Amino acid sequence: MGQARVGIHRTPGDEGTDRALGATCLYALYDPTSRTCAVASAGHLPPVATGRATGTRHAEPLDLPTGPPLGIGGLPFESVEFEFAEGAVLALFTDGIVKVRGRDVDEGVADLCGALDAFAGSLQKACDEVVSLCAPGSADDDAALLLVRVHAFPEDSVASWDVSSDPAEVAGVRALVREKLEDWGLHEAAFVSELVVSELVTNAIRYGRPPVSLRLLRDVDRTLICEISDGGHTSPNLRHAGDEDEGGRGLFLVAQLTAMWGTRYDRQGKTIWAEIGLGQEVPLDVFL
Repeated sequence: MGQARVGIHRTPGDEGTDRALGATCLYALYDPTSRTCAVASAGHLPPVATGRATGTRHAEPLDLPTGPPLGIGGLPFESVEFEFAEGAVLALFTDGIVKVRGRDVDEGVADLCGALDAFAGSLQKACDEVVSLCAPGSADDDAALLLVRVHAFPEDSVASWDVSSDPAEVAGVRALVREKLEDWGLHEAAFVSELVVSELVTNAIRYGRPPVSLRLLRDVDRTLICEISDGGHTSPNLRHAGDEDEGGRGLFLVAQLTAMWGTRYDRQGKTIWAEIGLGQEVPLDVFL
């Protein structure tokens, strides 16, 4: 879905010191099918971005409302959705990147924007340039920088279906997945994908709420992403079933058979996602 580079600088003498009364947080969720990114801030500086879909060419901070830091206030946090052009660059950073002694925050953000404009073609060079501005000993806080170049999945790499709440529909869903993987030429991923989809769709029907939907994302030559969404906000729990238990093994199998999996939430409910590595060997011992 994108490329990323990270730069980190620690202020000498700060090891083991915690001066925070609260914690700032910035949360960003990017959808590679629509090139949109939902962002929310809890007392944190907004990201800097290039390549906004609105036509902006130069790097600039996103216009984002800032809520109170975590642990201080009880106000709800507002998220804003931004649309980006293919290849846009998004910079997420801690205060230490732009709060350097001898200059104010606005100057630091301007330097960050300038580095992104100058080295937009190379994330590594842009990252090195920004981190070099925080000379050793000059930052008032630990400094971390994440640069991400966003990419979108082509339309022929995405498949989605609505799923009824009838458990009998699970077999039909498996058939749809098998047919789509054959169309994509991913025969080797069919067995694991069908099993993962079957378990997650069954969980969504039994324990979630309508509407239920399934989406497959093909990241060419890397991974196959399975997403099952429903209208509930309760996440399933991974547990180890006993030898005599008749159920409770579904998520354990999903965790063993996939590269990674997790849950994300939105206003409409939740999505359970799982990444299946293309070409990975199936660990048959999990079935023993």
